[in-house]
Amino acid sequence: MPAPPPLPDLDWEFELRALVLAHAIQEAGSISAAARRLGVSQPNVSQQLRRVESALGVALVARAGRGIRLTEAGALLASRARVVHAELADAFASLADLAGGVTGHVRVAAFPSASSALVPAILAHMRERHPRIDVSFIEEEPPEALRMLADGLVDLAVTFSYDEDPGDPHRASVRGFRDRVLFTEPVYAALPEGHPAAAGDGAPLAELADEDWIAGCPRCRGHLLEVCRAAGYVPRIRRETDNVIAVLGMVRAGLGVGLLPALAVAGIGIPAGVELRPTSPASPRTVHAVTGPDAERVPAVAAALAAIGAVVGEQRLGLSPG
Repeated sequence: MPAPPPLPDLDWEFELRALVLAHAIQEAGSISAAARRLGVSQPNVSQQLRRVESALGVALVARAGRGIRLTEAGALLASRARVVHAELADAFASLADLAGGVTGHVRVAAFPSASSALVPAILAHMRERHPRIDVSFIEEEPPEALRMLADGLVDLAVTFSYDEDPGDPHRASVRGFRDRVLFTEPVYAALPEGHPAAAGDGAPLAELADEDWIAGCPRCRGHLLEVCRAAGYVPRIRRETDNVIAVLGMVRAGLGVGLLPALAVAGIGIPAGVELRPTSPASPRTVHAVTGPDAERVPAVAAALAAIGAVVGEQRLGLSPG
């Protein structure tokens, strides 16, 4: 096997600049918006981008219609930026503990499917790293969690969005807040064992037009309606529940099919008689951490954000950072 090519002779400042640049472009969606986020001019960002691409020998962005998108290399760099940021934040939080210990109270709201896997890992991390911080938790769907954040009843809201749905309200809902993308997860079709749509690696949504459907929360129901509309039909929704165990039980009994995000089934044993397949076309869900614009100035909130980043970065849930 030939030896891998030598890595470019880079320095820490350059490497961090490349990570920050890729992350800013991914979050902002354009070079001009990334420049505003970074507080520099658009030509400055364009010049930095050219230097980074030249040094690495790969393109980080590509044209997409009237805008740009990250290439595979750019997306990889942006995902690593989140991991590095989480590690640095965690390191600084640990240093603060050594210097006297972070104390305080942080209030977290998160949606139900995050409560079974993501939230316990975050709380365990906080108890281990920051035992002097009191963390309270309440389970709420994203609209109510964001209302509580706006009213000052919680400090941090874990929410989700379906970014490919034209009508998804997330972007409008988080105006005025600080929105951080944690990860993007696949959405699975939950099918009875032996269903024809489960024969391949993905479940074609177009083949489920004649099925009875089980719908979840209002936003999940909206996503179901959108993906089925894109597949050419209106789903026949016969049952509605946001209880994942109930959905799996109904599917097993042949009472319908449903859509379940990966987080909803993380750590749950899938019963015999049920098969999960990624939807085809894919219909991913994005998970966010939302705070007030200056929340990171509060040490307890900053520690909680670092804990979330560490949990996602370590892939404790079997999910890759977005």
